[in-house]
Amino acid sequence: MINIRVGFGYDVHPLGEGRELWLGGIKLEFDKGCVGHSDADVLLHAICDALLGAANLRDIGFHFPNSNPKYKGADSKLLLKEVVALLNEHGYAIGNVDASLSLEAPKINPHIASMQKVLAPIMHITENDISIKATTNEKLGYVGRGEGVNAYAVVLIYKK
Repeated sequence: MINIRVGFGYDVHPLGEGRELWLGGIKLEFDKGCVGHSDADVLLHAICDALLGAANLRDIGFHFPNSNPKYKGADSKLLLKEVVALLNEHGYAIGNVDASLSLEAPKINPHIASMQKVLAPIMHITENDISIKATTNEKLGYVGRGEGVNAYAVVLIYKK
């Protein structure tokens, strides 16, 4: 019997001036960046939550609380690496990731291949196992006004 599990993750961060914009593990040139305790990479946070949820290992806030100064300004790729190690300790491997970003700007499509290239080795999967999509919010709500970014992720993990 194959033991597979599915997890869902969601994250949101406001956009603010004077911050770097980190999405999918890469820095994008933009006049605003996500505001948060770490580098606020909303996409990686959603992926981390999906992976942790699939393995029933709580959530990103439990493992990396924003009250811990250790994570102030932390590179979210390192958080993802720790999540993958935790899954490995519990006997899980990642099958695939399907993620979506919702933001008005900047355009994400030109950066998807770079994101996949950065994330694949961290998660021990191929670039082809990582789907990243982006959409606007059609100018509706805080995302539509350019005040924030949402990310959603679904993952499949399996017992090794």
